[in-house]
Amino acid sequence: MRRWRWRALILLVYVIIGIYVAWRADYITPGLVRDVAEALLAVFLWFLVLLGVDLHIG
Repeated sequence: MRRWRWRALILLVYVIIGIYVAWRADYITPGLVRDVAEALLAVFLWFLVLLGVDLHIG
């Protein structure tokens, strides 16, 4: 169990550093973050989309 926690922690730190580097190099922009958030909302709340709810952010 301890090994799994250390591996998960290392993976989390790796991903966070990768996101930061991509943000600084302008591979990730606020517009991209907004679009991804809207897509995730639509995927997880698909039943609201079918009812006509607008899930667009901003």
